[in-house]
Amino acid sequence: MAETTYQPLKVYNTLTRKKDLFVPIAAPYVGMYVCGPTVYNNVHLGNVRTFLSFDILFRYLTHIGYKVRYVRNITDVGHLVGDGEEGEDKIGKMAKLQKVEPMEIVQLYTNDFHDVSAMFNLLPPSIEPTATGHLIEQIEAVQSLIDKGMAYESNGSVYFDITKYNAAGNEYGKLSGRVLEDLLNETRELDGQAEKRNPLDFALWKKASPEHIMQWNSPWSRGFPGWHLECTCMSAKYLGKQFDIHGGGMDLKFPHHECEIAQGTALTDVTPVRYWMHTNMLTVNGQKMSKSLGNSFLPAELFSGNHELLDQAYSPMTVRFFMLQSQYRSTLDFSNDALKAAHKGYKRLANGLRVSKLLTYVHEEGIEPDEAKKADIEKSIEGFYAAMNDDLNTSVAFANLFSLLKYINMLNMGQLKPAALGEALFTRLKDRFVVFYEDVLGLKEEPAEGHEVLDGMLNLYREYKTAQNYEKVDQIRSYFKQQGLVIRDTKVKIEWAYEE
Repeated sequence: MAETTYQPLKVYNTLTRKKDLFVPIAAPYVGMYVCGPTVYNNVHLGNVRTFLSFDILFRYLTHIGYKVRYVRNITDVGHLVGDGEEGEDKIGKMAKLQKVEPMEIVQLYTNDFHDVSAMFNLLPPSIEPTATGHLIEQIEAVQSLIDKGMAYESNGSVYFDITKYNAAGNEYGKLSGRVLEDLLNETRELDGQAEKRNPLDFALWKKASPEHIMQWNSPWSRGFPGWHLECTCMSAKYLGKQFDIHGGGMDLKFPHHECEIAQGTALTDVTPVRYWMHTNMLTVNGQKMSKSLGNSFLPAELFSGNHELLDQAYSPMTVRFFMLQSQYRSTLDFSNDALKAAHKGYKRLANGLRVSKLLTYVHEEGIEPDEAKKADIEKSIEGFYAAMNDDLNTSVAFANLFSLLKYINMLNMGQLKPAALGEALFTRLKDRFVVFYEDVLGLKEEPAEGHEVLDGMLNLYREYKTAQNYEKVDQIRSYFKQQGLVIRDTKVKIEWAYEE
């Protein structure tokens, strides 16, 4: 927990297009919903960046004293190829290609998503609902919208009536800033448009064609729910008709989140979400990451280095550190140079974490307080909070963490005496460094072996050095280097560290 109960946190609200002071509906409780993956393929890095960004928000809100219910769904039906209204279900298509049941595809790639999430040290959500597990709620919501006159049935499908929604005093397009007339001009004639009263009306329930393998009974037809409706129903069930934060990638802003606002408002007469937050996209060497350009890679390829664009393998924590070097609303550009720099930065902090946990306070008489260093440490701690409160500016937060690292290293090397800080600030420095690193930023050590083995090898090193057995000394140094470690042999102490 932070020292103060609540911090003056501001977040960029896509709905208002500015940074808004975060004021929960029912503090200290916070409701947060994030659109989860459509589990038809391996989770990609764009997904990871989004979920990592909201992992940071979840962690930070918890750290400053809020009780967060974090809901992140699994989309296992209704998301069509091309993200449109017509065509095959993404999961159904993959099931046909692999000649398996659709739920085998769902299970396979849900497992992959959970495995990757664990590698990146993402905290699990409070609730992880599935779309197929909430079909009853979706069918009830469709019927409610029909009863309210906000939806209509056509040839077994049900569509949301945007014209009636706007006539009731609402504004479809307010989240994305799209103007209705412009959207109409952009709309192409597609299959199924003849069923609609307005080309922009979107599906709440779709009648399934005979070859569509994922379908269920409903009052209107055998079919499947609309992709947008799923999130509306799951968020409302677990967070209420109005909740605090809804997150996702910027690619979901329109039409997915725009449609969620329309559905939620029409169902409850209340704007469903207070703060809409969106993450930016990934690029590779300045180009948009995409499969068609051949410049996209999966997390597993990053970890193994098995990709033509990668010079080497990069560990999960290196990639996590790299992603957090940019604020979540900034474009994030992958390059080998940037990843190598992130590796060095991560290892420097990992060394500081290990050292900070070993430091102990020793009182020495006659040591004068170092007021300048004490003030700088306090400034860096407050700077970390100020950065996080400024719309989760992790880039600036890291700069303050490295400032604290400087004093951790000075204490470790005897260049700064603990007594010069006083016991209270010495303890606060250690505590904040560890908490910021582990709890807020979610980083962890990635040692090659257990510390006990390494400490034992280091004891042998000391013995061989004392005995002037330099051949054995060099062998141990070589062993450590093979593990990505170094031995720091100084006048003050002999210790091992991660190679930076």
